[in-house]
Amino acid sequence: MDERIKKEIADGQCVIGIEFGSTRIKAVLIDSLCNPIASGAYDWENRNEDGVWTYSIEDIKKGLCASYMDLKEDVRKEYGLTLKRIRAMGVSAMMHGYMAFDSCGNLLTPFRTWRNNITEAESEELTALFGYPIAQRWTVSHLLKDIKEKKPYLDKLAHVSTLASYVNKLLTGEKTIGIGDASGMFPIDTETKDYMDSAVSLFDSSYASEYPWGIRDIFPEVLLAGETAGYLTAEGAMLLDSEGDLEPGCPLCPPEGDAETGMMATNSVAARTGNVSAGTSVFAMVVLEKPLSKAYSSLDIVTTPDGRLVAMSHSNNCTGSYDAWFSLFGEVVEALGFDVKKPVLYDTLLAKALEGDPDCGGLLSYGYISGEHITGFSEGRPLVARHPDAHFTLANFVRAELFTSLCAMRTGLDILFEKEGASLDMLSGHGGFFKTATVGQRIMAAAAKTPCRVLKTAGEGGAWGIALLADYLSHKEMALPDYLDTCVFASAESSIVSPLPEDMEGFDEFLRRYQKGLAIERAAVENLGKE
Repeated sequence: MDERIKKEIADGQCVIGIEFGSTRIKAVLIDSLCNPIASGAYDWENRNEDGVWTYSIEDIKKGLCASYMDLKEDVRKEYGLTLKRIRAMGVSAMMHGYMAFDSCGNLLTPFRTWRNNITEAESEELTALFGYPIAQRWTVSHLLKDIKEKKPYLDKLAHVSTLASYVNKLLTGEKTIGIGDASGMFPIDTETKDYMDSAVSLFDSSYASEYPWGIRDIFPEVLLAGETAGYLTAEGAMLLDSEGDLEPGCPLCPPEGDAETGMMATNSVAARTGNVSAGTSVFAMVVLEKPLSKAYSSLDIVTTPDGRLVAMSHSNNCTGSYDAWFSLFGEVVEALGFDVKKPVLYDTLLAKALEGDPDCGGLLSYGYISGEHITGFSEGRPLVARHPDAHFTLANFVRAELFTSLCAMRTGLDILFEKEGASLDMLSGHGGFFKTATVGQRIMAAAAKTPCRVLKTAGEGGAWGIALLADYLSHKEMALPDYLDTCVFASAESSIVSPLPEDMEGFDEFLRRYQKGLAIERAAVENLGKE
C-alpha cells in the first residue's frame, strides 16, 4: 500500500470533487499529484412531472450525502482510514436550468433541468434583445417565461441559481457561481468577467421594472478559477457526512457546470482546443480565438473556468436511446438462458458498429427521449424507420444508433467551422460514449471530421475535473492552461483516432437522411401522445 497516499489522507491533504450528472452523482478523492485515489457514486434519475423534467430538493440532498458516504467507505476499505479532513473541495453539476428561492431558502417552483425545451419564444426574444445567443435551457429564459406568465411567486423571489451553485450554497452558505456555469445563466462579458452590463440593463428595464429586484440582486456572484467560493460550514459537513467525522473549514472552488469540468478533464481550456462530452446528452466545445460574427440559435456561447470564450454545440439526447435498446437485447440474452455482464454486452454490441455499412445500410433512427432544440422539438419520441430494401443487420442498427446520437450536435459544428472559420486541432472526448475502446472515438471523429483523442484519465469525468479546479486553489499563481499542462497532464497517456474517409462520407449520407426524415419524428410527436 502506498504510504504516501495514506499519510496525505490522514493529514487532510487530499481534495474532493463531486459532480451531479444526469443519472449519477460521483465523488472523487485526488492526491497531491492529482491522481484519483478513491471514489463514490449514487445513481439517480430525473422525472417528468406535469411536463417538467425535474429532481426534488430531497433527491439532491440525499444524493449528495450518499455519494460522499460511498467515497468515505471506499477510503476505509482501501486504506483503513476514516476520512476526516480535506484540503479543498469543489462541486459541479449539469449546466443551465432554473432554481428559484425566497429569502428563507424555500424553493418557489419545481427545479427545471437543462432537459426542458419549453422556452422557445423567450429564448428567441432574448436573443433578439441582447444580440447574443440565448438557449432555451438558460436560466434567464426560464425566468422570462415566468415573468411573462406573471407567476405569483415572483414578488417573493430573492435568489436564482443553477444546481451546482445551489449545492455550493448548501455547503458554504455563500451565493456564488463559477464564470463558466454563470455563462449558462446569463450573457457574460469576457473583459469584465461578469454578467454583461448592457444585457443586465436591457433585461431589468424591459421585464423586471415591476418587481423589487433586478438581475444582479437575484443572481449569484460570479467567480473565476482560483478564487474561493466559501468555506465548508459545520452544517455543510454534516450534510455530506451523516456520521459526523468530516471537519468543516476547507475552502471550496467556484461551483462549475459539467461543460467546464469536461474542459478541465480533457485539458481543453486554451484557444484552438476542444472537447466533447458524450453521455445522456452530448456537447462539443471549442475555445475560440475571437468572438463569433453573429448569434446562432444552434450555438451557445459559454466560457472556460478562467473566462475564455467558448462556442458550444449542445444536443439534449445521446446515449439514452441505445441504452434502452441494449437493455432490451440484454433481456433477450437472459430469456435464452445466458448470463452476460453489462460491460461485455455493451462492448460486444458497440463493436458491431464498426462492421456496418458506412451509411448504416439505409437505416434511420431518432434517439429523442426528450426534445431537441437544435432541430426544433420541445418533445421527443424515440423511433427507428427503414425502407423495406434497407440492409437491416445488427451492425447497421447499432451504427445508426451511434450516428443519430451525434447528428444534432454536428449541425452546430457545421456552423462553427464552415460559416465562422473556427479552427480546432484536436477534439478530446470523455463520457460513456467512449467507454468501448476505439468505437466511440472512430464514430465521433467521423461526425466532427476531426481527430478524436481520449485521455486515459477521461473516464474519471467531471468529478475529477472539479477536483482539479479545487486543487487549483493551491496553484492560482499559475495560469489555468499552464497548471493543467504542468501539474496534471505532463505525462498523461492518450489514444488518438483520425477520421476515415469512408466513415465521414457515410456519416454525411446518414445526416442527409436524418435531416429529410425529421418530418417522421414530428409526426410521431404530434400523434403519439400519452394514452
